[in-house]
Amino acid sequence: MPQADRMVSGKTRTEDQVDNALRPRYLNEITGQNRVIENLRILIEAAKGRHEALDHVLFYGPPGLGKTTLAHVISNEMDVNIRITAGPSIERAGDLAAILTHLREGDILFIDEIHRLGRAVEEVLYPAMEDFALDIVIGKGPSAKNVRLNLPRFTVIGATTRLALLTAPLRTRFGAVYRLDFYDISAMEKIVERAATLLNVPIEPDGVMEIASRARGTPRVAQRLLKRVRDYAEVRADGVITADVAGQALDLLEIDPLGLDDIDRRVLLSIIEKFEGGPVGLDTIAASISEEADTIMDVYEPYLLQLGFIERTPRGRTATRLAYDHLGINDNRPPRQASLL
Repeated sequence: MPQADRMVSGKTRTEDQVDNALRPRYLNEITGQNRVIENLRILIEAAKGRHEALDHVLFYGPPGLGKTTLAHVISNEMDVNIRITAGPSIERAGDLAAILTHLREGDILFIDEIHRLGRAVEEVLYPAMEDFALDIVIGKGPSAKNVRLNLPRFTVIGATTRLALLTAPLRTRFGAVYRLDFYDISAMEKIVERAATLLNVPIEPDGVMEIASRARGTPRVAQRLLKRVRDYAEVRADGVITADVAGQALDLLEIDPLGLDDIDRRVLLSIIEKFEGGPVGLDTIAASISEEADTIMDVYEPYLLQLGFIERTPRGRTATRLAYDHLGINDNRPPRQASLL
């Protein structure tokens, strides 16, 4: 199953495109990510106090945690325009040059999946970010000449799920780098409650808790689950989301009480049943469940690691005792091996 088709995937789905009304618009409307928000508040207030463009900002972390939302919030807080693009969309250096020359003083250029920028495009972006200048070559052969165009001072906000793939020269040009982590349960409850209010969905506190606990600490997933539970409540119940209604709806979607879906369970069962709990290499796991190794590492593993269900060791991935307990499987490994967990 492609990761974007998973109900609990943090990747954007078609149905998520209509959720812009649910996005917070200002910093005081954001729940969670307190350390990042406080740092951004200081950064923004300092830039506004000096009447300067904001320093370049880079957000990284798993998908669905609010990197794009934060870019819009910064734009609103700074009261400037934002231009949105993505790394794969900028195929040629000329594409980036066209975007940069249309920016105004203080504007924000948001580049999603910035790690997927081509090398030639990056070479154009370096002087633009550092010197606010655009170097272009006019003509060909011996008559060609280099022309430098001055650009207004603008802000690049980059977002990536894979910081390690960002080249060192590009990474060093960001003055502020922030990691977004999974949200805790109290923050998720507030996010679900706020979304339910904006969507006019009747929901009880225990229903909020049920959805929040299965949303994998990811706001995008929480909003998606809320809409599916709303549908179930309207068709199979009286329209009000209670804990029982939410539980029945999410069980029907095969999302368990910790937010694991079928693919998560397949990863764990592969390690436990096929490879005796590990250690086992990532490529071997990927082959056993017909998935890409990079997808397992970037999409499935972060949440399983957060739950403490798997461990990364020099010899490969190992299932922990917590994973055995959650799946209801007896851990019959030798005591010495189990004690390492």
